[in-house]
Amino acid sequence: MLARVDTIALDGIRAIPVEVEVDLGRGLPMLNMVGLPDGAVREAKDRVRAALKNSGVQLPSRRITINLAPAHLPKEGSGYDLPMAMGLLVAMEKLPQSALQGRLFLGELSLDGRLKPVPGCLSAAMHARDQGVRELIVPVGNGVEGSLAGVRVVAPERLLDLMRHLAGETLLEPVPETDWRSWLAAARPEEGGKIRDLLDVKGQEHARRALEVAAAGGHNLIMSGPPGSGKTLLARCLPGILPPLTLEEALEVTAIHSVAGRLDGGHPLVGSRPFRTPHHTSSDVALIGGGSTPRPGEVSLAHRGVLFLDEIPEFGRHALEALREPLEAGEVGIARAARSTRFPARFQLVSACNPCPCGHLGNPQRSCRCSPVQVERYASRLSGPLLDRIDLHVDVPPVPPETLTALPGGESSGEVRARVIEARARQLARNGTGLLNSDLDGRVLAAHTVLDSDGQALLLTASRRLGFSARAHNRILRVARTIADLEGAENIGFGHLAEAIQFRVGGKLPGIS
Repeated sequence: MLARVDTIALDGIRAIPVEVEVDLGRGLPMLNMVGLPDGAVREAKDRVRAALKNSGVQLPSRRITINLAPAHLPKEGSGYDLPMAMGLLVAMEKLPQSALQGRLFLGELSLDGRLKPVPGCLSAAMHARDQGVRELIVPVGNGVEGSLAGVRVVAPERLLDLMRHLAGETLLEPVPETDWRSWLAAARPEEGGKIRDLLDVKGQEHARRALEVAAAGGHNLIMSGPPGSGKTLLARCLPGILPPLTLEEALEVTAIHSVAGRLDGGHPLVGSRPFRTPHHTSSDVALIGGGSTPRPGEVSLAHRGVLFLDEIPEFGRHALEALREPLEAGEVGIARAARSTRFPARFQLVSACNPCPCGHLGNPQRSCRCSPVQVERYASRLSGPLLDRIDLHVDVPPVPPETLTALPGGESSGEVRARVIEARARQLARNGTGLLNSDLDGRVLAAHTVLDSDGQALLLTASRRLGFSARAHNRILRVARTIADLEGAENIGFGHLAEAIQFRVGGKLPGIS
């Protein structure tokens, strides 16, 4: 008898329908598997055989053929265990074929018949919702994650429980729905010592202002200053002033983390904006993504959040140059001989660096020991094209002792966050849903950044004297639009544009024009 079971394969974070076909035929007893299975899929025959035996079902001494269609698509991971087991049960007439209709199966089997969670469950749930699948069957560890997409989810703990459910003997209750919108509204930036409050920052008013502008418009930021001036502290304050994720953004971020196998079973929804801080020894693949089986890298794990590169000149040159395309396109493409995959990567790049190898160039309190050649070599680690893609260049000078000994006097992150949320609401209402000022381009950018005669003259003079590229010209206009939004102004004024230009030319490494 031939049985067919619906499941999925993953292409990036997108679910692709896969049909598992199981046939019991005559011939020597063996189990053949076709359809480009990888090692983990091929090993499924031993897991499935043992799980069925320990659930009271013995495989027959027949020639068993399992086909994973479409055959041209590589199949990876252990999520095919459960569909194969279901196909075998139907082929052996332990279950009717009608029990599989309208259901999608995904899960790994342990040898004793328990169902173990697998990556990519949320992508499967979103696919099931879009395709009108009436029931998604996943392991109990994936149950809450699967329910996020609004589809009916049944999450058995053991294979035997699922068999009884499909046979109509003991029906399992679906995973209850949760009001995730209220949960998101109460979510706060991730803890664990990563996120700080602006109340902890003493002085640095100019850098605080740059942080607010970056948060309001989704702009990239680089800070340059001597050690101990507060660059890392400022960067860790940024997630605290960003607006909360919308439900659709949270599902998108959660899907990426699910595919990467980074979800916490107790908190299956990523409710706050990611804040990723990779070490400067990270490889190209770790930063961008890839591998023989493509997996998302740090740029994708930071999607809709912040990628903070501390001591950015210490990162490998190839890894930094690979950031250029994601910064422009908002996604990263990974091409291999067998397949190509794309992952979302719309993140804010925040980076920090010293002005020279010793860190004290321009510091009035300490003298620099570096030669001009060392300073030039240090600055050359960051290419012009990469720096051209960073909107805000901020100098972070050392904090005077008088300021350090005084009590904090600035605004809290909550106060700044309120202004950022208002500014984003203005730009989203004007630009269109999901389109921040940092995303404006072409005719849309021109329509929303009209300058008066004084503004045009200022930008023309600055471009001629400072040699702005076309990209830098557009990014200045985007930042100016954000500054105007923070002040609630309908049009970009002379002061807004002047501040945007100042942010463009400040904080550059010596030796970088």
